[in-house]
Amino acid sequence: MEALVIVAHGSHLNAGSSAPTFDHADTIRATGAFDEVREGFWKEEPSFREVLRTVESDEVYVVPLFVSEGYFTEEVIPRELRLDDWDPEAWDSDGTSATHATLEATDVDKTVHYCGPVGTHEAMSDVIVRRAESVTGDPDVGEVSDSSDSEARRSLSDGGFGLAVVGHGTERNENSAKAIEYHADRIAEMDRFDEVEALFMDEDPEVDDVTDFFDSDDVVVVPLFIADGYHTQEDIPEDMGLTDDYREGWDTPAEVDGHRIWYSGAVGTEPLMADVVLERAADAGADVADAVERVRAETGSAEPADD
Repeated sequence: MEALVIVAHGSHLNAGSSAPTFDHADTIRATGAFDEVREGFWKEEPSFREVLRTVESDEVYVVPLFVSEGYFTEEVIPRELRLDDWDPEAWDSDGTSATHATLEATDVDKTVHYCGPVGTHEAMSDVIVRRAESVTGDPDVGEVSDSSDSEARRSLSDGGFGLAVVGHGTERNENSAKAIEYHADRIAEMDRFDEVEALFMDEDPEVDDVTDFFDSDDVVVVPLFIADGYHTQEDIPEDMGLTDDYREGWDTPAEVDGHRIWYSGAVGTEPLMADVVLERAADAGADVADAVERVRAETGSAEPADD
């Protein structure tokens, strides 16, 4: 038997923090790709330390629902899962290239394929783009028109469309910024949006000054966070000038300094995120090709996101 365990941070203070984890687990569970699908949390139950004890399968794929490689993915999760002989060097990563390591959890007699975080997988770039499509309600947002008699953008504006990928940023973990810059660079190479920038909350360039970095009339702002919470629903909207008081909400789009800002909220709430979890497991050897196709088909429409 094979199991998938999705591990996430969770929160004692924000009841909605774990919602994306449960949603993506439900999506994957419905595909039947694994005999079991379980969720584990740092701040909720079942805990990292106990989650493997809720699994009957002797082979387990563990996928961290985290943005970057760092303290939680390299220290906390392996320690709490009691993965024998774990060493971060097993990932042989430059900060964004971790794939998986196969280890034994002898106290529960299981083989664990410990995967890199979802936030650094290349498929996350597609989720960020999908998030832009969802918040604008336009599956072609930013695309160049195929029409030979028009060079206009198939977007909601004739003044171009920019995309800001936003991360927390911290001087304590350089990999935090690497993940954001990695996806901003990959999306820029798609040549879909007129401008693509990586911005941060706690380091330069700061999201507070988002309009300083774009000439485009319209800018989609996508935070590379797993769940909506204090930062995505309070700090960032107020810092960007979408609203003076987050409790009063904001318009989508909101007019800020002559730009229309389309703020999407946390990328981790996008349904296509389940695909990234499956892709991580596939990289570790799970036979989930059919499940990947099903999830992509089921999450393929760009529906407007909730504010």
